[in-house]
Formats: sequence, C-alpha cells, structure tokens
Amino acid sequence: MKTFNQLVSQHKFPNIGKYFDWDKILDSIIKNTLLIIIVIIFLLIINRIGKATIHHLFKQYRKRYSQNVTEKRILTFQTLSLNAFSYIIWFLLFYWILSIIGIPVGTLIASAGIFSLAIGLGAQGFVTDIVSGFFILLEKQIEVGEYVNINNVQGTVSAVGIRTTQVIADDGTLNFIPNRSIQTIANMSRNNMVAKIQIQITPETDINKAISLIEEVNQKQAKNYPDIVSDPTVVGVVSLPNNQLAIQINMTTKNGAQYHIQHDFLGLYLQLLRENDIKLGTSPINYK
Repeated sequence: MKTFNQLVSQHKFPNIGKYFDWDKILDSIIKNTLLIIIVIIFLLIINRIGKATIHHLFKQYRKRYSQNVTEKRILTFQTLSLNAFSYIIWFLLFYWILSIIGIPVGTLIASAGIFSLAIGLGAQGFVTDIVSGFFILLEKQIEVGEYVNINNVQGTVSAVGIRTTQVIADDGTLNFIPNRSIQTIANMSRNNMVAKIQIQITPETDINKAISLIEEVNQKQAKNYPDIVSDPTVVGVVSLPNNQLAIQINMTTKNGAQYHIQHDFLGLYLQLLRENDIKLGTSPINYK
C-alpha cells in the first residue's frame, strides 16, 4: 500500500515530497486531533463533576449555617465559585491545546518582550476587576437577589463574578457590568424605602378638601397593607420642576414593596378625588 507521501509525489505535486514528509505531518495531525478531543472530553467531565460538587457543598452549607448566614449571601458565593471554576476550566483548555499543537506557552510568555508587555497591560484591567469584585464581596455591598442601581442600571443582581456583576433590569435586560467600572452602588434592599406619590393639581383645586380625602384613604386602607412600616404622611403641596403643583404623600415601606403600594394607593386616591369632583392637573400622576 502506498503512503500518503508517495501518492502526493506521483500526482499533482511530484516534487513537493522532497521538502515535506506528508506521512509524518498527517500522523501528527491525527495524533494532535485525538489528543485535543480527549482533553475536551476530560475537561467536560471535570466541569460537570466540579459544578455538581460546588452545588452539593453549598447545599450542605445551607443546612448547617442557614441560621447564621442569609440565603442571598450563600447564593452570592455560590455563583462566584461557579464563575471562578469556569475560568479555571477555560484556562486549562487553552493551555493544553496550545501545548498539544507545539506552542511552548510558558517560554512564549516569558520571552515575548513587547507581546508580554501587551498582555500585562491587558491583564491590568482584569486584575482591577478582580480586586474591585473582592472588595464588593468583602464589604457586603451587594448580594444576589438584591434590588440595586449600579451605574444607572436598575434591577436585580443575578450574579457577582470575579470580573463582572450581572444585573437583570426591570424590562428583563441582562446587564454585564465590569467590576472596575462600578463607581456608585445604590442598594435598595437593605433598608426601608420611602414611596413618594405626587398628584398634580391646579391653582383652582380645593387643596384642603383634596388633602382631607387623601387622609381618609390612608386611614381606611393603610391597615390592610402590612408592608407599610409607618403611617402615610401627607407632605402637602409641592412645586414640581415643570412649574406644576402637586400634593405629595410619603409612605415608609419594607424594601421591595414600595412599587405595588404606590400603584395601589395612587389608584385609590384618584378614584376618590374624581368621585368628589376635585380638579386635578392635566397629567395628574407623578410618582417615584
């Protein structure tokens, strides 16, 4: 049986066999391909076993320390551990593939000069991400499941990784925020929140009657909402930035409950005010 090298030499490229050992090249390609496939299969198995182990360890940790550590804190470190483990798997995959195809990774990085400098500058941002993420976790600034505002992105924290923090916005958008770019974190899940409702009025509005009706709603309905921490307060008439007037009502609620309480009470206020022919502004709703 003729070798691959002989077949090439006899047909289209009769002289090319003098310069290339095609049999050796073909054997090397097959060997390296098989090794890469074995490495991928091995790492896939390690990845599945490793993630299952992490889930199991945190499950046992929940059972043992659930009274001392919050579920959000445990979930935060669980997602961080999974994130770090994924980076290790990817690093091993690229390192072994480069080694199999004959690229000396260690020597290349050590002797690359300008190339290694470029890698160092690129890695500077990566290291900054890790350090920033470490202090975010150490200082317990945010945890998975909390409602936050980060860099004008408002939503629920879905993961805190070693490089990025993931926030699901109110419209469902998943935002990846590099840890190094986080300047200000507004955590709205730690303390009681103040729900502000502003009902726009006109100068002709009977203000005393309107406030009396609003207080009537508060007295009848506030007791039906256990998430209201203290009695609603009617601040009175305030001036809005658009030169409009409004009656403002403040309600201290448990965190996360302020929005549905705003919606419910706004509807109750508007219904009673309109039933009593109270003159409102052209756009009577303004809550935040």
